[in-house]
Amino acid sequence: MATTKRLFTADYELHASIKMLYPYIESASGLAEWFADDVTISPEKIFTFVWDHEKHKAILKAHRINHFSKFEFLPESPDDRDDPSYFELRLEVNEMTQTTFLKVTDYSDFDDLDELRDLWDGLIENLKKVVGG
Repeated sequence: MATTKRLFTADYELHASIKMLYPYIESASGLAEWFADDVTISPEKIFTFVWDHEKHKAILKAHRINHFSKFEFLPESPDDRDDPSYFELRLEVNEMTQTTFLKVTDYSDFDDLDELRDLWDGLIENLKKVVGG
């Protein structure tokens, strides 16, 4: 039976410049500081995210310097091949207030959206501690 994937989006205000934040959403070392227990990248450019001793492999599917990065998880089941899970981290600035926002898009088979929001809220708190924002 195929699991149903859901799209989760949220915007988080950050008190840091886009240029300062970008390495934290695109590089293995930056992501390891707040997003996962550990993040490594292989010579083939496959990112391995570790959470609670579980490894999940992904590729950087798309990115634009100082704008966004999108990671697509490698298939773990036949359903994933047709409908891969991914997350995108997008940096945006409100032109009027000059406030920086991180827009999170998470497409996965995580079924409890409240729990997922709590998870992202905690991750963003980690990021804020790392960047001082």
